[in-house]
Amino acid sequence: MMTGKHLIAGEWIAGASTFTSEPAHGPASDYAQGSRTHVDAAAEKAEQAFWSYGYSSAETRAGFLTAIADEIEARGAALTDIGCRETGLPEARLNGERGRTTGQLRLFASHILDGAYLDRRHDVALPDRSPMPRPDIKMVARPVGPVAVFGASNFPLAFSTAGGDTASALAAGCPVVVKGHPAHPGTAEIVAQAIEAAIKSCGVHPGVFSLIQSNSRDAGEALVTHPLIQAVGFTGSLGAGRALFNLCAARPTPIPFYGELGSINPVFLLPHALSARGSQIAQGWAASLTMGAGQFCTNPGVVVALKGDDAEGFAKVASEALAGVAAQTMLTDGIAASYRSGREAVAASAGVDELLAASCEGRNAAPYLYRVSAKDWLDSRVLAEEVFGPLGIIVEAQDFDEMKAVALNLHGQLTCTLQMEDADLAQATQLMPILERKAGRILANGFPTGVEVSEAMVHGGPYPASTNFGATSVGTLAIRRFLRPVSYQNMPDALLPLELR
Repeated sequence: MMTGKHLIAGEWIAGASTFTSEPAHGPASDYAQGSRTHVDAAAEKAEQAFWSYGYSSAETRAGFLTAIADEIEARGAALTDIGCRETGLPEARLNGERGRTTGQLRLFASHILDGAYLDRRHDVALPDRSPMPRPDIKMVARPVGPVAVFGASNFPLAFSTAGGDTASALAAGCPVVVKGHPAHPGTAEIVAQAIEAAIKSCGVHPGVFSLIQSNSRDAGEALVTHPLIQAVGFTGSLGAGRALFNLCAARPTPIPFYGELGSINPVFLLPHALSARGSQIAQGWAASLTMGAGQFCTNPGVVVALKGDDAEGFAKVASEALAGVAAQTMLTDGIAASYRSGREAVAASAGVDELLAASCEGRNAAPYLYRVSAKDWLDSRVLAEEVFGPLGIIVEAQDFDEMKAVALNLHGQLTCTLQMEDADLAQATQLMPILERKAGRILANGFPTGVEVSEAMVHGGPYPASTNFGATSVGTLAIRRFLRPVSYQNMPDALLPLELR
């Protein structure tokens, strides 16, 4: 049963005011509006929980993560039903995302059991070393404390209440306070119910998790500025993320803000690949561009090719493929409005040629396709910015040097892709050092939509793709965001953390 309330350390709590959800279809519902009072209560309970949960065994935390996954699966039908109604995403997408969510939880449960994430080090004492003896020094990674997590609009499960940020923080030993996204408050509440059930079955401190619902900035600002919060995980827009990042930096004691803020994810079509597989690549790009109405942070919004007959053929096939894609429902009315305004800004830019027009009304989005010269692209600030939705831009370079100039002038990206054949290796070799500096993930002959949750995955990149280029929000390396190294010098074994004894 839905309560419409916040879950704060095991108690369902109403608010003095409410907000109304805006589902894609079906009836709207009222949810408690989060306040600074709710944030204070959740943060204080999280701090209390840290003194036990932060020092619990890996086995205890792994069991808790597994229990959350089990409880989410037990609520699978209910989550799919309300998730589809709130977001407009299809049933198959929600079912798949639920599997990714429970898979992440179980992956982190397994990851912490072998202890490698602790990065344990030991410098044995050298009392006879000359000219100075060396003390005994041990090091291990320790949890940072309570963490704030912001739910994402485009992933109601995998990047929200019990998503990757929450899973990695809980695995590290950090209690979590989640600020739910107003696009899917009902989905968030059912996941919170699953976590509450896991808390009870595992006997962990209830302050280890709280969910605060809100459709305003107040709760989020209160959360990132609360003195007990020690780190923040965020997935969302550049504007909102930068505002929260600035608040974290301006605190009397600044804290890390791990924001994943989007990307245009450029695809570089090298000439032999374009000649040999241009039509195939164009069809694959169109499918990737329109997947989920283009509402993926890894959506490949820009293709870079050398001007000529092959590029002309690519544009023709891409236009035809995109024209066959029907309008899709976007996650919120606000996202749909932003898509339309982004399209208008692109269309009004100097030198832009519209290859495919469409009509978007209400909450629907249809594909658009534009073409521009590399020179005009390089002169434009607007064309290098993400348009969240199924809009593509083909950038045509006069020669390979101009293609390299496009790469050199990219902002930080989550991904960059090379479409190449063996005969393109020399040019690809020249691009690789540039792309390594620009992106967190580089692909060959694929498309970036679809992020594998694994040991080697990096989902992050230089700013503005993310606010910390040394971190990832996907994969087991994500746990390092919520740990810090501590050294112990000449410490008696009885005082060492259990992981070092």
